[in-house]
Amino acid sequence: MNERIKYAAQVKPSERQLAVQEMEFYSFIHFTINTYTDEEWGTGEEDPSIFNPAELDADQWVEAVKSAGMKGLILTCKHHDGFCLWPSRYTEHSVKNSPWKNGLGDVVREVSDACRRGGIKFGIYLSPWDRHEPTYGDSEVYNQYFINQLRELLTEYGDIFCVWFDGACGEGPNGKRQVYDWDAYYALIRELQPEACISVCGPDIRWCGNEAGHCRSSEWSVVPASIQDNEKIHENSQQQDDREFARKFSSEDEDLGSREIILDTPKLIWYPAEVNTSIRPGWFYHASEDDKVKSLEELLHVYEGSVGGNATFLLNLPPDRRGLIHENDVRRLQELGDAIQHRYSVNLASEAAASASESAEGHEAEQVLDGNPDTFWAPLQETEQVSIEIDLGQERTVDHVILQEYRYSQRIERFTLECKTGGEWSTIYNGTVVGYKKICGFEAVSSRYLRLNISESRWWPNLSAFEVYSSDTNA
Repeated sequence: MNERIKYAAQVKPSERQLAVQEMEFYSFIHFTINTYTDEEWGTGEEDPSIFNPAELDADQWVEAVKSAGMKGLILTCKHHDGFCLWPSRYTEHSVKNSPWKNGLGDVVREVSDACRRGGIKFGIYLSPWDRHEPTYGDSEVYNQYFINQLRELLTEYGDIFCVWFDGACGEGPNGKRQVYDWDAYYALIRELQPEACISVCGPDIRWCGNEAGHCRSSEWSVVPASIQDNEKIHENSQQQDDREFARKFSSEDEDLGSREIILDTPKLIWYPAEVNTSIRPGWFYHASEDDKVKSLEELLHVYEGSVGGNATFLLNLPPDRRGLIHENDVRRLQELGDAIQHRYSVNLASEAAASASESAEGHEAEQVLDGNPDTFWAPLQETEQVSIEIDLGQERTVDHVILQEYRYSQRIERFTLECKTGGEWSTIYNGTVVGYKKICGFEAVSSRYLRLNISESRWWPNLSAFEVYSSDTNA
């Protein structure tokens, strides 16, 4: 057994990372002064008087989010223009100087309260780049300003499941660039919201490398430690000495965690991917895009490629100038939720039987069918090639299988799915990684028996779930 492979197999997630991974699907809300200027990036010179979402209804947002099956909402509390959706004590460039609710409104309060009422989790986006704040670029002074605002958000709006940072570091109104004190930001979050994941420009969840919803065919959670600094784009803000690593990896690289990569990388970390895209072409609302909402087929494709490809799915929904999620977006979200529910509501393996070519004591094959994420089937240690067979009890028409590894490791590198028809086994799906969840979609087949052959794995595979579905609920 190669010690590097064994080391990789034992890298584990934190509980906060697991909590977000198990949410699977959650929403981004891009809403600010840009909504009223028809821009994607504001300049910081906008007049707060134009911000007036007279019909703002955060409960409507939450219901739209829930209709698609999403479990959380991340709000752009401050984008690059510096306009604050809460009445921050540290700037006048905020809702308190807008006509909305006569300057007495607080979008962050309304949304966080609505999330609690609706039973979903609330997260915040706070842009480090601030094109309005005069101290931006005077690094020490601005870092304290940013920390003061971060403290407001972390202490006044209840539990936060995620703090989402991007690494944009443009020029300030004073012509200077800022050196962000990431370590201080992280320390404050860990102190005030220890259960919150710090995403993208943070140590807990990484960017998938694009904003188009592209998903890798092999998405590893165990990756080189150097990737943690990729999105901190300002050279002086990076905290990691890259000389410790054999090579520099990019977030856009297709291969971030194969055996070839891990054998050549001294330090590995658990750093799962998040796939983010917008339901429309833009991140903020534009009336010209009302007829450009992504199709149901496209959204299902991204959902199955991300949630079903060992990543989470962050889908952006931009409220309009009324302060509502537009009717076209609401309709599409309901269609998406209905389609996911229709496809994955009835597990045909819930009363199946399982057998394996090999099982370790306490990790019998039946444990892939018990619905318990804390149990799993496994062969004896150092058995890297193994198979498990599912007997559905009768012939069923199936077209999707969901596989899940034990959530504290990721080990399967290559596998095939087979079905038995006429006494012969035939391959219906070829795959690589499984991880938290792998959705395997294939042409419908009719069979009583399905078999998973694991041809490559690290140390010994651990499989927690083997679920079987049909798009035809009468199958």
